[in-house]
Amino acid sequence: SAVTVPREVVTKRPTVVRLRGLSAEKAAAGHVVVTAEAFSRAVVVLEYEGSAAFAENVEVVVEDGAHLTLVSLQDWAGDAVHLSHHHVRVGRDATVRHAVITFGGDVVRVGTSLDYSGSGGDAELLGMYFVDAGQHVENRLFVDHNTPHAFSSVEYKGALQGTGADAVWVGDVLIRPEALGIKTFELNRNLVLTDGARADSIPNLEIETGEILGAGHASATGRFDDEQLFYLQTRGIPDDQARRLVVRGFFASLINKLGVPELVGRLGAAVERELAVSEAHKS
Repeated sequence: SAVTVPREVVTKRPTVVRLRGLSAEKAAAGHVVVTAEAFSRAVVVLEYEGSAAFAENVEVVVEDGAHLTLVSLQDWAGDAVHLSHHHVRVGRDATVRHAVITFGGDVVRVGTSLDYSGSGGDAELLGMYFVDAGQHVENRLFVDHNTPHAFSSVEYKGALQGTGADAVWVGDVLIRPEALGIKTFELNRNLVLTDGARADSIPNLEIETGEILGAGHASATGRFDDEQLFYLQTRGIPDDQARRLVVRGFFASLINKLGVPELVGRLGAAVERELAVSEAHKS
């Protein structure tokens, strides 16, 4: 399937492409091409739900001067297997916000690669995942700085709960010799809510020129912030409610960064649903 935003068109509402799987017993494959033509401005949301064994390739082309937000929302049933690769090409002076959000599924693995077809491109790659017992969620990213004066920012956040909850995040940024004056930063944070969960986080930077504005990476995996919990508890908030507030706050800034008001309520509800699962584990 293909989604094309015509040249210079500014859309008022997100374009939603929804795939609903009916069974995980038979494998299927898909191919999606999203093109934002020059100087257009749009939001495209890819939604996945139901049961499936699905492999796909997603191609995203953001032409010169265009501004595109693409959100891939995996809200699968518990038996789904989803293997996907996204390739994003950023045009001259174009802006792209690419987000991968995963709540459901048995195994969900999304790889994202991004490069530039001209200077001045600005890319923001966001990710959010909530991993339950026995679930495997994997995100692998490769940002190829192959032009001068381009920018990239990567921020992925995940929460894990339950025995066998497993998350893998690998972020690679390559700064080629011709990538003069670029700036990049990548961040992955994981919040481990229960025993038995595991998060692997590997940020990588390969720099082949010293003529850059800045480059960095960071990774953190841990339990609740004791100072935050203590602050809330000293104000009379019970322990369970304090923990819920910390998790909400952990994801809130990233949800706001998406800049898609139509998704705020849905993502907030998904976090609440996952927190209810966590409470059920305790009882």
